[in-house]
Order: sequence, then structure tokens, then C-alpha cells
Amino acid sequence: MNIRRVSFDHPDAVKLNDAVQAEYGVRYGDGGDATHMDPAHFEPPNGVYLIAYAEDGTPVASGGWRAQDTNDEGNLDGDAELKRMYVIEDMRGRGLARRVLAALEDDARAAGRSRMVLETGAKQPEAVALYESSGYEPCAKFGYYRFHELSLCYAKPLNP
Repeated sequence: MNIRRVSFDHPDAVKLNDAVQAEYGVRYGDGGDATHMDPAHFEPPNGVYLIAYAEDGTPVASGGWRAQDTNDEGNLDGDAELKRMYVIEDMRGRGLARRVLAALEDDARAAGRSRMVLETGAKQPEAVALYESSGYEPCAKFGYYRFHELSLCYAKPLNP
């Protein structure tokens, strides 16, 4: 497995993002995540986007973080917001999400971010299990879906 930094608008990132959006549609019955995302959000030192590739070069998992500071959507200074964690269906259950998550946490910590935050949904029990088993705890709701009843928000300190 090879984890590489790519731009958020890289063709492989677009392919995996389309797949996660389709999955959101199946789980929640809508058009996917409407959170505003811009490739510039994931440019170092204010963020990063990673893709895990199989040995044959197939993109199989992705995730990114983007810097957030105090804003009207409930973020705090020093937040790194986790976005678009995804593993293709055929590769689930092999620890890929955990590896991508650890790499993202390390990168955000190195960039000086103090807390990793994320928003997921009640219809994503696998994601909730991953985050809770990785030390994330429920926190005050933030972000685009902060008023949605199925929204779940988590945070984890990124101690140096």
C-alpha cells in the first residue's frame, strides 16, 4: 500500500469523491454532502489530501484535512477538519481507513494544528466505530450540517 499526497482535484481524488458522494446518497437519500469544498483548502500548509493506492496503482482509499479557525460554523482556532474519508467497498476491513487517518493526524500535527475535528452521520456506523476506537470523542456540533439531527461531531486533541 502506498499513500500519496495529491491535489483535491486530481483525477483519482475526483473518482473517489464521486464514489463517497454516491454512498452518501444511498445512505441518506439525497444528493450527497453539500459542504463547500475547494481544492485550495487542501494545499499545504493549510491542509492535505491523501490517496492510498494498491500495488497495481488502483486508488483504494482517500481522506484529507483542512485548516479551520474560529468561525460562524462552530470551529475553534487550531482545528483541522477531517474530510472525505473513504475506502472502496472491495478493500474495506483491511485497516486502510485507520492508516489514512493516522497519516492525516500526523500531517495536521506537523502543520501546527491542535485538534482534529470531524462530522459524520448516524447512518455511518463503520465510520463512528473507527473514530471512537481511534480516540475521538463527541464534541459540540459544527459545520454545514450542525443543525441536522443525523449529524455527529467528534474531536481529538493533536498533542505534539
